[in-house]
Amino acid sequence: MSSASLAVARRPQPDMVRIAALSAAIAFNLAALLFALRPLAPQFAAVIETSRPTTIDFHMPPPKVEQPPAIDIKPFHKPVPVVAPKPVVHQQPLTPPVIAPTVTEPSHNALPSAPPSTQGPPSIAPGVVSLAYRSAPLKFPAQAARMHMQGTVLLRVLVDETGKPVDVVVEHTSGYPLLDKSARDQVLGSWQFQPAVIDGHAVKAWARVPVDFALQEM
Repeated sequence: MSSASLAVARRPQPDMVRIAALSAAIAFNLAALLFALRPLAPQFAAVIETSRPTTIDFHMPPPKVEQPPAIDIKPFHKPVPVVAPKPVVHQQPLTPPVIAPTVTEPSHNALPSAPPSTQGPPSIAPGVVSLAYRSAPLKFPAQAARMHMQGTVLLRVLVDETGKPVDVVVEHTSGYPLLDKSARDQVLGSWQFQPAVIDGHAVKAWARVPVDFALQEM
């Protein structure tokens, strides 16, 4: 191996003046570029502002409204008021009191007449008689009038010696228990009769009394 030493390449030393000149040139050019681009900044901002996404609203058409059916208008008829029939109470005409006469039949056999009996008249007249009215107030039951009930009730009334009813029996119904009960209660509560008379004495007697409930149309 040769003893000659290897030549070492020397690196050239940097030129500070040249570096400073290049740095100054670069700085100048950069400053010129920034100055040139400065007026364009608002335009870039406007371009960016206008380039924002636009929202599109889709408006659906309103639903179809069906037309209502045609209305048939009929003339209004004013209802005619219904007037309840006016109750009319028919009372039987007054009849004179009935006196049961004593009937004796003639006999062909001549027998001595028996002495008159000292026994008084019976306490009640035999059979059913007709008696005259002293007072016969009668009211039509309000419920029966509203329900249009009418009819005649035939009563059998026991009248005492003063003419006051002491017992009442429904002999023939009117067809409505309400009218039957009303007739019985009114006769027993407030009616007065002429008592039956036998041999000049007032006695008890059964009498038939019709009570007539009738409605008369107004």
